[in-house]
Amino acid sequence: MDAGQILLKHGLLSEAELLRAADARNNGARVDRIAVDLGFVGEADALRALGAETGVDYIDLEAATVNLDLLPSFPQRLIHRYGLFPVERKRGVVVVATSDPLNLYPLDEAAAALGCPVVPVLATRDAIAKRIKTHLGVGSETIEGLLAQREEEEVELVDGLQVDDGEIAAEVQEASVVHLVNEILVEAIDSRASDVHIESQPSGVKIRYRIDGLLQPQPTPPEINRFQAAIISRLKIMARLNIAEKRLPQDGRIKLKVHGREVDVRVSVIPMLHGEGIVMRLLDKGRMQFSLEKLGMTPELREQFDRLIRLPHGIILVTGPTGSGKTTTLYSALLEIQSEDTKIITTEDPVEYQLEGVNQIQVHPKIGLTFAASLRSILRHDPDVVLVGEIRDFETAENAIQASLTGHLVFSTLHTNDAPSAYTRLVDMGIEPFLVASTIEAVMAQRLVRTLCKKCRQPFEPDRDELPDDFPWDEYLQRGDPLFRPAGCRQCRQAGYTGRQGIFELCETTDAVRQLAHDRSSSWEIRKAALADGMRTLRQDAWLKVLDGVTTVDEVVRVTKGDRI
Repeated sequence: MDAGQILLKHGLLSEAELLRAADARNNGARVDRIAVDLGFVGEADALRALGAETGVDYIDLEAATVNLDLLPSFPQRLIHRYGLFPVERKRGVVVVATSDPLNLYPLDEAAAALGCPVVPVLATRDAIAKRIKTHLGVGSETIEGLLAQREEEEVELVDGLQVDDGEIAAEVQEASVVHLVNEILVEAIDSRASDVHIESQPSGVKIRYRIDGLLQPQPTPPEINRFQAAIISRLKIMARLNIAEKRLPQDGRIKLKVHGREVDVRVSVIPMLHGEGIVMRLLDKGRMQFSLEKLGMTPELREQFDRLIRLPHGIILVTGPTGSGKTTTLYSALLEIQSEDTKIITTEDPVEYQLEGVNQIQVHPKIGLTFAASLRSILRHDPDVVLVGEIRDFETAENAIQASLTGHLVFSTLHTNDAPSAYTRLVDMGIEPFLVASTIEAVMAQRLVRTLCKKCRQPFEPDRDELPDDFPWDEYLQRGDPLFRPAGCRQCRQAGYTGRQGIFELCETTDAVRQLAHDRSSSWEIRKAALADGMRTLRQDAWLKVLDGVTTVDEVVRVTKGDRI
């Protein structure tokens, strides 16, 4: 009985589905694999049925305990070519996971190589692939030179490549290097990484992904060190950089299609002591959703911010370090107020995401198109709302002030640690205090905290001594709800967290704040006045998310400073 008939016998396929799967066969592919790929049956269910007929047990390999001592002696070519993975040794027999119970040849080969009997168990292809990546490292498959040929390339370059003739260029175009780089990028995107760090260390190349704001080292096989120069050169070619220049920093951009989604990759190359280091910022356009509803604002803060972004003129600033979600907040605000009777123009460096109905300008400082220069031209295009990517210098700040004074609503970002510091920062740039006081309508500081995985978070009752001094203990007791801490499960990859949310500090320019800004008062005094007028600090907003079970005390301590007022 063939695989298709087995699935039919177990009620997993109908006659019509079996015929469709058989019609779709090519290159000798089995009907059960095609039925899984077409979505007619789950792979785990199909394997259980095949196992029942062939006398082979099915296991959940992701949850199973694996004896890693077996890996060094197990032939890696069998792992990569046939998808075998050793699980355990018991009573002189090695248990090996496979996703193909009908192909006995690789199991016989494994038994011959190990010098002992092999007993197969069944596991899904995805589960085996995850184990291979976890324990052998990203790129191990490619380094062995045994990648199965795929019908479609996982990574597609949107703009193609411009490759010079030459020995180096030819080397980095080799299939093994191309696959290795593609595998690093695909794994990063599948892991929801925002950045990929490829670092040159004395011991060799090191790869780390930034996931939910934290860098996580990726296991890599030692052999990857031989490919270090080729990996860097391949990425430089993809980003249209000079592969021969290894003494100066370079910046470039790669446009990719991965799993059918457009991904923008910003590439920065810097020469280090032991070779060049690369950092890639991944902008996955298919996963981004710009909505004020999903940023994590409390209902009161959302209502206040919604009122501010609809003002007829003035400046609204969003502050915070790089990677704190400022662009997401501003884009969400623009889409909230965007309409047919409102003209919105932005000037950005770079334009990270393209927004429907919004006119966006990419600045080019090398040819003189700076924020300040583009802002002067924007005002001749009769806008209602203007977004300036960042106020970096006096000229840009002065032009933004003038735009607000001539009846425009201006959004921009600034690098300060909290909201009240933005007023004094503009004065430090050279802007007259009376202009700052009269044009700034509000400043919002923000950070991102990791959110607990809802599937595995664990409730607990804390001791008062375990918590920071400024934790709202009285409110916690009044609510009567438990706090939560991370546990880790398959869904969150054992991290305990999945995704991030914003915490916010919105300082509206009240009369008291306006007077202090006019009088060149310190940010400390402005902060006290804003708190008296009802401002909630970043720390206080974060504590609310802890009480709501969204994040943890440890996350708040990691991201914010304790309040001293």
